[in-house]
Amino acid sequence: MENIAESILGLIGFGEAGSTFASAAGWEAGAAAFDVLPARRAAMEAAGVVVCAAADGALSHASLVLSLVTADAALSAAKDYAALLKPGTLWCDMNSVAPDTKRAAARAVEAAGGRYVDVAVLAPVNPARMNVPLLVAGPAADDAAARLRAAGFANVRVVGSEVGRASAIKMIRSVMVKGIEALTAEMMLAAEAAGVTEEVLASLDASERQQAWSTRAAYNLERMTTHGARRAAEMEESARTLIGLGVEPVMTSGTVRRQRELAGKADVFSIEREAAQ
Repeated sequence: MENIAESILGLIGFGEAGSTFASAAGWEAGAAAFDVLPARRAAMEAAGVVVCAAADGALSHASLVLSLVTADAALSAAKDYAALLKPGTLWCDMNSVAPDTKRAAARAVEAAGGRYVDVAVLAPVNPARMNVPLLVAGPAADDAAARLRAAGFANVRVVGSEVGRASAIKMIRSVMVKGIEALTAEMMLAAEAAGVTEEVLASLDASERQQAWSTRAAYNLERMTTHGARRAAEMEESARTLIGLGVEPVMTSGTVRRQRELAGKADVFSIEREAAQ
């Protein structure tokens, strides 16, 4: 039976980010969670949060909501659940989507009486957990930042009062971060096909000594093969961001393809994955 009377924090989506935050912060019954995938209820129970069979259970008593769905579901989540929010509830959209996507979500939330907050998560939630850098933007950014800090987030920074500003920083930054991963994969695929992997990595080490390329390549490949599908969806939003700025996303579109192509395919590389840990 759902006991949501004491729950003031709502979680929409309980994948890696939601489960990591809930466990690290120790929200337990102070948070109510909903995910469209029933299989994730076991993770909710393990984290001690209130398990909700429907979105209204997680939202009806919440004054702060964290939207932690997939990039392609961020806008629909805002549109579908906005009417369930109490007036004045802060809807913190922590999904990796383009500024225009966030502005569209903001219109839906604000039309229903909620307060929309653009939040950009600037690093993997593991191992950072509650120390993960958060950028916050929008008219309610200051209030949201205070509430996020009170909820246990230790690295929160307000970057402006305009929805989309935090997302723009994240999406443009991702062009480089995920692009390097995709270029690493392309290099390694070619090097292994030619039988010259060790020589290629050694030549890179000779020109740049900050970190061994065997370590860097393993890390980049692990991020892609483990999270490629999600990262591809994020990079599609980065491409939309560039298009909105009048920049043709030539390399970024290639990154989308490479990230998606290698998702779940760690076995195509012979490089030691232990170096990625």
